[in-house]
Parts: sequence; structure tokens; C-alpha cells
Amino acid sequence: MKKLITAFILCLLTAAASYGAQAPAEIQDFINNVFPQTDFRFDGAIILPDNTMYLPVVPSKMRDYETLEIKSAYPAGQTLKQKPDMIILNNGYTLLKVININGKKTVLNVANPPDELQSGLLPQDILLPKGLVIPTSLNGIIGDLDVAVADDVGLRIDNLKFTPNKKTVPVPELENKSFYIAPGVNRNIQVVSAQSKIASYALEQNAVINDIKGYEGKFLLVTYFDSHVMNVISLMDEKIIKDVFFDDIPEQIIIDKENKIAYISVGSNSSIYVFDLTTMTKKRQLKINGKCDKLILADNGAKIFYVDRNKNDIWSIELDNEYKLTNLGTFPNISDIAYVNGKVYVTSRTKNRMAIVDYNSKELVKEIYTCEKPVRLYVNGDDLYILGAADNILEVLNTQEDIITDKLYLDTESFASNITPIENTSLIMVTNAKAGMYSVIDTQTKDIVKTSPLEVPVRAIVVTDKVKTIK
Repeated sequence: MKKLITAFILCLLTAAASYGAQAPAEIQDFINNVFPQTDFRFDGAIILPDNTMYLPVVPSKMRDYETLEIKSAYPAGQTLKQKPDMIILNNGYTLLKVININGKKTVLNVANPPDELQSGLLPQDILLPKGLVIPTSLNGIIGDLDVAVADDVGLRIDNLKFTPNKKTVPVPELENKSFYIAPGVNRNIQVVSAQSKIASYALEQNAVINDIKGYEGKFLLVTYFDSHVMNVISLMDEKIIKDVFFDDIPEQIIIDKENKIAYISVGSNSSIYVFDLTTMTKKRQLKINGKCDKLILADNGAKIFYVDRNKNDIWSIELDNEYKLTNLGTFPNISDIAYVNGKVYVTSRTKNRMAIVDYNSKELVKEIYTCEKPVRLYVNGDDLYILGAADNILEVLNTQEDIITDKLYLDTESFASNITPIENTSLIMVTNAKAGMYSVIDTQTKDIVKTSPLEVPVRAIVVTDKVKTIK
């Protein structure tokens, strides 16, 4: 009986392994020794730095071994450095390289699969590349995966109106960048090269996008106005790799890159969800007061601020203090919030004013007039940028003295609506809800560097390096 129970437990562990995600640590170490910075994706895929992709086949039973090494490979005798089409490790794991034959993505077609392949399974949560064809001889490794991948056309929709001559010259920092744009006027994500003013193609969506955020230049997290699902899109093969379900409609997304966490608001059930970006799973539900809106992350990831859209109350959550909730007061027609040097800055869109509140005492420090229709705030060191939509103006507030020091008039059509930092630079982009143009501003010199054409309206935008597709 004891042996039977042990066997049953081993069976469960093996089943869990086939459904489990990331490659085991010993395999990661083995590959990283030859190819540092390999991407061991959360769904189990292994992607080398040059985007060569390996699919791991998990053995039904792990073999004992002293040192992990290659048992056999095809072509025979090749080392890992040579990136063979198939690698069988001495612990029983098999690695199948995704290869391209006559324009089709597939894996090695083995007439008589070795035992490791015949008895193994692909991780059952793995994202198979768009259009992958699994040879008939390897059908046994599929398990419960959806194998109708040969007919999968992915999300991409070519833009028939795109013409290569509609080019623009971006600032150097935007060269070889791509813009993923939620226009707000239709469902699809428009994909625009920084060297063009029109989308070359779109990623098809099933509902109008509410919010969109990027992570590591590889993934998009997307919420919708009428859906209980947040989608995770892989940019490498332009495919939805995960549907994350919520009890109510998820709305805003904020990303903490340092801690690899996203926070997702669900206003209708007064919650903010903590989402682990390494596993793409929900980790915690924070119950809050009111219906969350204007969600921001501040103080180096230590605090969240939001507005209760029913009462116009501002609340803070101290993430490093057992998620302590604090009410900071009620303000009229709040358009945005910022936190700098212990002070909370609150703009009123209709009153054209900004309230400055001491975070600890909750006392009003100062109230100042701003540009007309202030819609967005952006913190850069001690400077606070205030975007006015009526006249397309950026005001710069020195938060040490709380005075406006600079005014930048943007040469764009109204309605300016968003400020997006360009990562690893001192530049920010100001985009427009009615399209026409976008402006690039240098926050060091406080100058408008360039205004460029853009024939796509921007509700939200993600800027990434151009993504290489999986080979």
C-alpha cells in the first residue's frame, strides 16, 4: 500500500511538472553557461538571446544524474553552442528547436522518436508559436494542448492603407522604436514604426481598449471597457498568451518594473489586484474604499494613490506599511494626482487649479492656478509637468518652491491628452487624442526637441524597441 501511495504521489508530481511553467533551475543554469541572458519564459518556452526558441519536452520520469549534460543531439555530436535541432539531456528532458522549413514553423520530424520523446509532454501551459506544425510522429507530446496551430493566424491585421512613402524622421532616441497605440475609437491596437506616421498593421482585439501597458518590451497587458478579462499579449509572435479573469471589469494598470509587479484596479468591486509579472498570475486582492480611479504608483513603488470616483476622495495605500489606507480629503473634478517630496499635487480640470497637500499632516499647503484644462501630471525629479489640453501647453512646476518656472507651447492640434516617458532617456512624448502630431520634450533642457506627424489618435501608447519575431 505504501508503495502504491508513493507511486501515486510521483504521478501527481510528474503531472504537475508537465503543467508547470518555467524550466527547472538546473536546466536554466546549464543553458545560461553557454548563452547568458536566455529568456526562460513563464509558460516554459526557452528563448536564446538571438530569439532561437526551444520547446522543452518534460519526461514522464526524471533520471538520476550527477552532472547535467547532453546525452544525445541531432545532428549527432553537436554541442549546445551549435544550437542543434534536438537535444536530449541525461535527466530525460528533451529540447526541440523551432525551425523553419519552406516557410513553416515546425520541429524536427523524427521517424522513430527516442523514448524520451515518446513518453514526454510539452508543458501544458506553453505558448506554441503562431503557425507551428507538429509532425505526426510527435503527436504524443501534445497532451491537452490546442494543436490547431497550423490554422492560427494570430492577431495581426495588415493595414491596406499603409504606404512606405509616408515616412518621418524621428529624434535619434526613437529610431528603431515601435508604438503600440490604443486609439480609443476602435478596438484594435495600431502598430506604428517611429519612422512612419501611419500604422503598418494592427493587432486585433475583441473589445474597445481601456488601458494598455508594456512590460520588458516583450509583453502587453490590456484591459477593455466591457470585459472581465485582461489579456497578456506576446509581442514576439503577436498572440494572446494568457486570459486573466476577474470577477468584475478590470480597468487601470500600473507597472512596478523594479519589483516585477502590476497593480490592476477593479472599481466596481472596490479592489486593486497585485499581479506577478514573472508568472503572469494574480497574487493578492486588496480591498479598498470607494470606486478606484486615477490610479498612480509613487514614492519609488512604496505608495499607491487613487480617487474614489463616487465621492472625489483621494486615498493612499502604503504598500510597505501593511497596505495602510489613508483618506487625504475631497477635491472637485480631479483630473490627475502626483506625489513629490512628501506632498500630494491634485489638479482640477474644470477649475484650472492645483491643490498642494502635505501628506503627513493632510493640511493644504498651497493652491495655485494652472493652464486651462489640466489633464495629466508627470514627475521628473523635483519638476512636475502639467499638461493643459485646451491650449496644448506644458507647465513646469518646481516642487521645492511650488512655483511655475517654465511654459512650453506645443505645436500640435488639440486635444493633448497624455505624457509618456521614453525609457532610458531624458525625453517624454506628449500625444494627442485627436492625432495629427506628437511632441518630444527634453526634461533636462526643458525644450521641445521635435514635433512629428502621427495619423493615429492616441488614448494610450506603449513605446518599445522593435520586437524581433521568434525564429
